[in-house]
Order: sequence, then structure tokens, then C-alpha cells
Amino acid sequence: MKDAENIPALMADIGKRAKAAAQELAFAPAEAKSRALTAAADAVWARRGEIIAANAKDLEYGRDKGLSDAMMDRLMLDEDRIQGIVDGLRAVAGQEDPVGTVLSEWDRPSGLHIKRVRTPLGVIGVIYESRPNVTADAGALCLKSGNAVILRGGSESFHSSSAIHACLVDGLKAAGLPEDAIQRVPTRDREAVRELLTMTDYVDVIVPRGGKGLVGLVQREARVPVFAHLEGIVHIYIDKDADPQKTMDVVMNAKLRRTGICGAAECLLIHKDAVALGQSVIDALMAEGVEVRAGAGLNGTKAATADDWGTEYLDKVIAAKIVDDLDAAIDHIRTYSSSHTDAILTENDSAAETFFERIDSAILMRNASTQFADGGEFGMGAEIGIATGKMHARGPVGAEQLTSFKYIVVGDGTIRG
Repeated sequence: MKDAENIPALMADIGKRAKAAAQELAFAPAEAKSRALTAAADAVWARRGEIIAANAKDLEYGRDKGLSDAMMDRLMLDEDRIQGIVDGLRAVAGQEDPVGTVLSEWDRPSGLHIKRVRTPLGVIGVIYESRPNVTADAGALCLKSGNAVILRGGSESFHSSSAIHACLVDGLKAAGLPEDAIQRVPTRDREAVRELLTMTDYVDVIVPRGGKGLVGLVQREARVPVFAHLEGIVHIYIDKDADPQKTMDVVMNAKLRRTGICGAAECLLIHKDAVALGQSVIDALMAEGVEVRAGAGLNGTKAATADDWGTEYLDKVIAAKIVDDLDAAIDHIRTYSSSHTDAILTENDSAAETFFERIDSAILMRNASTQFADGGEFGMGAEIGIATGKMHARGPVGAEQLTSFKYIVVGDGTIRG
């Protein structure tokens, strides 16, 4: 079904099947879900040749489309990255099942015993762009948390996502779970996204994972609640009490380990008393081919303009600026941050505490690379995204964050007076 006129019927069918699967998954045994994910991991590794061949088609499509080097890096799969997908599936399989966990319980003078327990959200729609590993991460986390999921990957990763999705379905079959628990939208047609965003009868929450354009579209058009994953406009502030070696190590890693991920540093703020250190970091970045857009008093590749503050480059580009003090750094971050991840480099406990208290990003770091802004690195096995909003989920969204709760109330013929 590729004609736009058939998209509403296609999506309604997917939605109905997802809702039916979610009702079964809500009480699926923890062991069955883990078995499905382990079998899916086995399938991914066994079929890695197929996945890499499918990925080659996507890379060709990306080149023809003129994707940047950073976006092509996001898209590319090799054996090492497929091993990472396998490891992520196994890690989620091995986690404690969140469904049914008792969050709290208490007795009331009326004689009632009340428990608050974790329960699945229901059906989750995940809309993502070029990273095909999100297919596995999102499928695994939704399954672990007892949710059905509808996956809509980007046009660039169409073939890779299809191959990975087939392995997830293999896992569901092996465990005797409904195959409709993890569905993939089988078309590149953008009308499918618009349909998914309005399917209030079937979908309980939407998770967008991508650039500003995608998230903006979702927030404008969604009728279903959204866990927003906004841009990673990530700042690192070099304080006057920063350690030189730690600063060099952290900034180089935060910018260069992988430039195309949302945890990559995009703006360097330098205390006026740490300019010499800041300049040495800038020189080291430029020596590695980074384009540094420098503010007044700094020597970079080119002069920064007003547009460089608040920009997510996702490439070998970074902005740099001198600030008068910690308060000025905080003010700049409050103005331009996307509330994703921001970091301070300092040996001063008081400065770090002030930074943590006064900035309200989802993730705040001290003396650590912002590339650690990742659910896997947080011990979640994987993540479905990093939520930058403040409702329900915030920061890396793992299996636990994909649950709600319900109250179980038990009496003994108890009546209210």
C-alpha cells in the first residue's frame, strides 16, 4: 500500500492490531518477554549479513540524497555496530521487568489496603530519522515494558530498519508472543506520520526522535500525547577552577567521539580567567579538523555570529565564547540550551553545586564527557530517546519510563460511612 489514499486504511489496521497486542502484552510473563529479546538478539547476529546488505542500499540512498558525513555516520552499520545492537537487546532482556512492580503500599484507617503498581502505557508510536539501531532499541524497550509499538523509521534507514524489524518479529514468534506487538510502518510516505499522530483511538503516546523539523512537526500536529526529544544543543562551561588535563580530555571526547549524536558538545563557554586553557582546547580541536566559530577574544576558524549560539551542528563544528563568570555562563545556557545536556568542568564544589541548582536541563554533568548522555551508559540497556520536557518522562527513556501506574485497592466488605 503506497498510494496516499490507502495510508489511512493501512495505519488504522496497524493501530487496531497494535491495540489488541498491547492488551495481551500487559499480562505477558516476564520470562516470555526476555526470551523474545534474547531470540531477537540471536537473529540479529545470525542475519548480520542481510542487515549489512540492506544498510548498503540505505547508504546509497543517503549519498544520492546528499546527507552530511555526520548523518551518513549515523546511518552506517558494520559488524561492530551490529554487535552493539545485539548487546543492547541482551541487556534489556536481562533487566528486571518493570510491569507489576509495587511502587508503594499502605493501609488506611478505613480498612483498605492500597498498592500503586507499574503498568504499561499501551501502544507507543516511535518516529525516528536515520539511526537504524533505534528500531531495535525502541522495539526492545517497549516490549520489556509491556507495550506494543508502531515504528516509523526515516526514509534513509528504510531497508536497514526492515531487516532489523524482521529479527524482532523472529524473537516474538520464538517466545509465543503476538507478532503485532512490534510493527513497522511499511512505507516511506510521510502521510503515514500524520496519520500516526492523530490515532487517538489506538496510540497512547508518541516518541519523536530526530531533528528540529521532525519534532516541530510532531508537536504541531500530534493529537496523541508526546514525549519530546528536542535538539541536543549541548554546552560545556570551562570554569576558572577547571583542571587542564581533564578539560582537554573531556572536551575533545565530547565533540569528536561521534559528532552526529545528540550528546555531542555544540558550544564551549570559557571563564574569562581560563582563556589560556580555553584557547589551547580550541587549538587542539582545530588541529583535528573542527571548525571553531569563535567569539570576541578567541582565535578560531571564523568569527561567531548571533546564529551560532543555540545551533545543533551535528558535525565537526563548535561555537566558543568567553563569559565573565559562572552566572554569565548560566545565563547563556538558560537562553540557548535545548534542556538536553549541559556540563561544567571545575574542581570547585561550590561552582558545580550552583551550576546543578540553577540549570534545569534533563542531564547535567561535571567533569565528564557529554557523550555519556545515553540510556545505555546510564545502565538502562538502551533508550528510546532523551526526553527534554518535564511531563512524565525526562532524560533517557528506558523501559521503566515507558510505564504508568495503577492503584490496587483491597477491602474486606469495606464500606464508606
